Amino acid sequence: MILVSSCLAGMKVRYNALHSLDHTIQRLVEENKAVAVCPELLGGLSIPREPAEIVGGDGDDVLEGNAKVMNSSGTDVTEMFVRGAYLTLEKALEVGATLVVLKQSSPSCGSSMIYNGEFNGEKIAGHGVTAALLRRNGIQVTSEERSSEIDRILALL
Repeated sequence: MILVSSCLAGMKVRYNALHSLDHTIQRLVEENKAVAVCPELLGGLSIPREPAEIVGGDGDDVLEGNAKVMNSSGTDVTEMFVRGAYLTLEKALEVGATLVVLKQSSPSCGSSMIYNGEFNGEKIAGHGVTAALLRRNGIQVTSEERSSEIDRILALL
């Protein structure tokens, strides 16, 4: 089973109440080959919500208590991001997910790139909180931008 970011499946769950539809991901959910989750909603954040970025590191640093997730007004939303990450891990284990496809650049879901924490649109190498937690637990994480990797997995289904 594959776990995917809900926004990639066409659900309007992003901070701005929009989606980031990826037709391949949507098809997987429709064919019951993937389960959609949104770590930020699981963590208790609303739709819409202020944009948030990791300040002081990446998702691994957040999990270790060395960085925070802040929204654009300066409110610390770290607890909700960490809660959402753990609930996503729980769901991944429940469905036996062997691959998780997450939305790149998100402070939850970024699998290799996140915003730099300065709310200036610049990205840096790093993992979102959920991506970091899933990796720590031996679950393969990729993004919608790695279509060749996704295609390889799909060929096995």
